[in-house]
Amino acid sequence: MREHFDILIIGAGPAGLSFARSLGGLPLKVLVLERSSQATLSEPLEDGREIALTHLSVNIMKEVGAWQRLPKDGVSPIEGAKVFDGESSYSLDFDRDSADLEALGYLVPNHLIRKAFYEEVATQKNIEVRTESVVENVSTDDECGYVTLTSGEVITASLIAAADTRFSEMRRKMGVSATLRDFSRTAIVCRMEHTRPHNQTALECFHYGRTTAVLPMQGKRSSVVVTVNSRDAHKYADMSEEAFNRNIEKQLQGMLGEMTLLGQRHVYPLVAVHANQFVAKRFALIGDAAVGMHPVTAHGFNLGLRGQATLANAIESAIADNRDIGSEEVLKIYETTHMRISRDECCGGLVHP
Repeated sequence: MREHFDILIIGAGPAGLSFARSLGGLPLKVLVLERSSQATLSEPLEDGREIALTHLSVNIMKEVGAWQRLPKDGVSPIEGAKVFDGESSYSLDFDRDSADLEALGYLVPNHLIRKAFYEEVATQKNIEVRTESVVENVSTDDECGYVTLTSGEVITASLIAAADTRFSEMRRKMGVSATLRDFSRTAIVCRMEHTRPHNQTALECFHYGRTTAVLPMQGKRSSVVVTVNSRDAHKYADMSEEAFNRNIEKQLQGMLGEMTLLGQRHVYPLVAVHANQFVAKRFALIGDAAVGMHPVTAHGFNLGLRGQATLANAIESAIADNRDIGSEEVLKIYETTHMRISRDECCGGLVHP
């Protein structure tokens, strides 16, 4: 006899885990399928990405208990921002005082966010996470959705949610098209230590063919993102540590003093993806599977976190009204809302039809 769940989530990245946690406590039987190991979920590796969380994202995380699980030394407030153009000393400045905020946002390492959500999901009695589970096929009909694993096992659910990256296989298998834009640019991401304080201020320096962004971490440390044409990416990724340090110092015109690389450099090609619809019959796309933005900046994570909350709220309302959680009516509430928001915020020039 096939196992049946109310909601089946494919992918235990930040979007999948946050959606699962948003469903915690509801009268639903939820299953999360993830191809990686349990050890990877419980102790995710540092991947170089530091996420600048908006106040809305912080509030969503607080509501489900994930924010409270973040270590205090892993959260760094962003109290100001300066944008420079070329060698000009003029900057466009933003600060929390003018916005009447405690901080403009909060910088948190991506792996700590994933760990916090996984720990929260693990406390929910109505949610099961199965690791090392690879989905071979997905399909739906009027009654339910069907997921076939590489083991041959078939699992059914009233609603299937795909959170399997911007290059979603589940999106393709369900026949949902997407618009993709390859910017032919690459981000080199790393952490650096410096001799001068950043005063919790983010910096963005535009130069010819290159952008250097600096995001303040705790102490005299920052996350550095160098964005260049992809043909030049190897120069920065393979540059000696000493040469890289001096290069960043020069780009920042010495504003942070001497720079020292901490750990490795991570390389991320910049490719944006926007699904042309977010739902199909008993099927929904969330996170990067719906809208995959810049893989380094916070825009994609914040949008994905907001999207899963929208879908979870629609499902909760359906339960209260005794409606089918996988019905077209319920899914269209999510799609209409999230499509409007994503069009407003997306996508670095990616045009959605």
